[in-house]
Amino acid sequence: MANNSQKGSRRLARPDSSHVGDSQSRLEEELELWCSPRMRELRRTIEVISRVDVTVLVSGETGTGKDLVAQSIHYLSPRCTRPFIKVSCVALPRDLLESELFGHEPGAFVGAHELQIGKLELANSGTIFLDEIGGLHPDLQGKLLHVLQDGQFSRVGGRSTLKVDVRILAATNQDLERSVAAGTFREDLFYRLNVIHVDVPPLRDRPEEIPALAQYFVRRNCEIFQRPAFVLSPETLQRLAQHRYAGNVRELENIIKRMVVLDDQRVAGNAFSGPAQARPPALQGATSPAPISLKEVGRRAAQDAERAAILQMLDRTRWNRLRAAKLLNISYRALLYKMKDAGIGLDQPARLVSNEPLNAHGETDPQASFE
Repeated sequence: MANNSQKGSRRLARPDSSHVGDSQSRLEEELELWCSPRMRELRRTIEVISRVDVTVLVSGETGTGKDLVAQSIHYLSPRCTRPFIKVSCVALPRDLLESELFGHEPGAFVGAHELQIGKLELANSGTIFLDEIGGLHPDLQGKLLHVLQDGQFSRVGGRSTLKVDVRILAATNQDLERSVAAGTFREDLFYRLNVIHVDVPPLRDRPEEIPALAQYFVRRNCEIFQRPAFVLSPETLQRLAQHRYAGNVRELENIIKRMVVLDDQRVAGNAFSGPAQARPPALQGATSPAPISLKEVGRRAAQDAERAAILQMLDRTRWNRLRAAKLLNISYRALLYKMKDAGIGLDQPARLVSNEPLNAHGETDPQASFE
């Protein structure tokens, strides 16, 4: 196995699996876009740690590419032909997440009529990627710690102990050391996860990558949405390169996707504020000659208004999505869907600190700020 790892150190898969080959092609193409000094160094780090079967903690702001780092580690590793399974630690309530991770026996709880195999079992001999690990419920932190210690766990409602051989990768955009100090994250679990720490820099710290990333996303989305004639103008590419992306690579990708779908490069200007504003419509004719219907204008205006309302409510609730959904009078799941559709980072941590005062509506009270 060590020899295989050495032979595959520069390639992302073995040739005996078409699925892995497809993953290899896309991952290698995306890794080639890492042209800044920090990202080239990160790529070299990934090549080294992928060969060693240790736990890795990936940190970085929302949308920086932590998923890509985790996938690259897996597909460069000796486990590359085995399963790679991703689990979001904040997408489900505590009880459902426990069942999702560890599985459950029939009769374990109301509605559990059949055996469910958990993601840890499904990832056996492969890799499991625990995204947003900082949001993992304290009760589940202890159970995960046992898996890291000896590879053993029990299904929900089960009496027998199961053993798995799985590599664990975790990602967070939170400061876990601060969470440990605050008592919201187990110190022993943190040290078990933090064997190797990889930090992904934000896109604003590697602006030289923006043009190549933009062109890559154009090619991908033109193929997906069958828009072969769409080409970025030099003016649009310049605006994209000048913007500082709060949502990082994910924000850039979503802007490109909207431009391709709508066949309208003014989307780039509309998405930005400050010096990257769009030119007046009369000057856009050279790059976007196609007319825009009033219906389309209204639809885009509604999308922009909805995005602004969501961001405003998230800011008022310090990114507590449950409270934001309640105040917006929509379900939590609907809010997550709308955030994803609008390019708002789902892995942005709640900014509520335990001693920060709230008003009667669950919002931060600016008159009682502790700062």
